[in-house]
Amino acid sequence: MHFDREAMGPNVSLICKDESCTVYQVNEDSGEGVMTAYDVFPGVYLLYNDFHMEKCFSEFKTDVDLFCIDHCREGRIEWEIVKNKFIYLEAGDLQMNNRKHHVCDFSFPLKHYHGITVGFYMEKAMKVLPHVLEGVPVDLAKIREKFCGDEHPFVMRAGEGVEHIFSELYTVPEHLRMSYFKIKVFELLLFLDALEVAQKSAERPYFYKTQVEKVKAIVRLLTDNLERHYTLKELSERFEFPLTSMKLCFKGVYGTSIYAYMKEYRMNAAALMLQKTNENVVSIANRVGYENPSKFAAAFQSVMGMCPAEYRKSVVRMDQYWQERSRQEAQ
Repeated sequence: MHFDREAMGPNVSLICKDESCTVYQVNEDSGEGVMTAYDVFPGVYLLYNDFHMEKCFSEFKTDVDLFCIDHCREGRIEWEIVKNKFIYLEAGDLQMNNRKHHVCDFSFPLKHYHGITVGFYMEKAMKVLPHVLEGVPVDLAKIREKFCGDEHPFVMRAGEGVEHIFSELYTVPEHLRMSYFKIKVFELLLFLDALEVAQKSAERPYFYKTQVEKVKAIVRLLTDNLERHYTLKELSERFEFPLTSMKLCFKGVYGTSIYAYMKEYRMNAAALMLQKTNENVVSIANRVGYENPSKFAAAFQSVMGMCPAEYRKSVVRMDQYWQERSRQEAQ
């Protein structure tokens, strides 16, 4: 299997390629990503996706009949799968579609996304798979029809069955990789074939573009003004966003509540200040919106696992370690 270079889009470049593996790099103003594709069977590929960016425009398009299964390991992806309507894939989720509406903007609300795509070029895969393991009842067309026959994607919520299949793909030893991929493709198809439609996890809700834009504007306001604490009521009134809808949409986009998101954001900002500046802890606490140093220390420990003073000392020790190691290697 080889992706047609022109079909990938101008923001995708080929890094390297051998008989079984092709590595692509995605470049955007907000960051970069790497896609590592393996040929599992003729017409069947497995793609590792590692993105560190805020948004990406995909120009991937093909005339080939496709069926793709996406698993999110870490991070979060925003997918405008229907015009002006967005769905979100979060850690542990599985998403299935036919890639007919893949030319669109993707966003990564947490600024990173890691996962796997198992893709099938239907015509070729349906000819090959029945003969690879004779007696294994895999009907690829039937599986695709069951989950996305109406051409709309389906997002299956995280569950033990999905986790079992995919978790091992992220840690498989290199010398077993290709053989393991083959087994896992059949395990995945058998799992989906046995899954009753009525037992599929509820599809995640769509959020309208206007709602998503308001939520992102709320994040910009809050992260640009760390010293100030806005109440939910203030945000609801300021952005003309009903309180319940605002909270639901925020959690849908970012996977957590406004309070939890900002607490973690503030503590990470404080950690960076502790690393990069000599400001005292009280001053840093004030800069991230905490007038009470004790409350700041408790919040910092709950997020970072240690108090601010310990964190700063650990950073100093780590810097000293690397300086000493560099000195020894230079001798």
